[in-house]
Amino acid sequence: MKSQCTTGIHRRIKRWEHEEVLEAVISRLDQTPDIMRIRRQTVEHPFGTLKAWMGATHFLTKRLKNVSTEMSLHVLAYNMKRVMNILGTMGLIKAMRALMLTWLCHTCSSQ
Repeated sequence: MKSQCTTGIHRRIKRWEHEEVLEAVISRLDQTPDIMRIRRQTVEHPFGTLKAWMGATHFLTKRLKNVSTEMSLHVLAYNMKRVMNILGTMGLIKAMRALMLTWLCHTCSSQ
């Protein structure tokens, strides 16, 4: 072990200011190793799908505001496609009409 120690005059240990957060995450993962498998199944699939839709390439726009808008549109399209697969196209249209009707009734009653 001593052979790995520095021979310099100044012995310094650098530690990131949030290193304890990383250690806590590693500790939790060590306690429940299956949690990453579950996370991959539930969380990473949408990102992989979105990346494939985008052609696994860069954003088409520049500047944070525009890139944020582009990503929001991809997420909206992903969510609408999922809802159509679950409810069907007519189910989505009925849900949107019901939501719009509720919003209109609420808007008219508050005036």
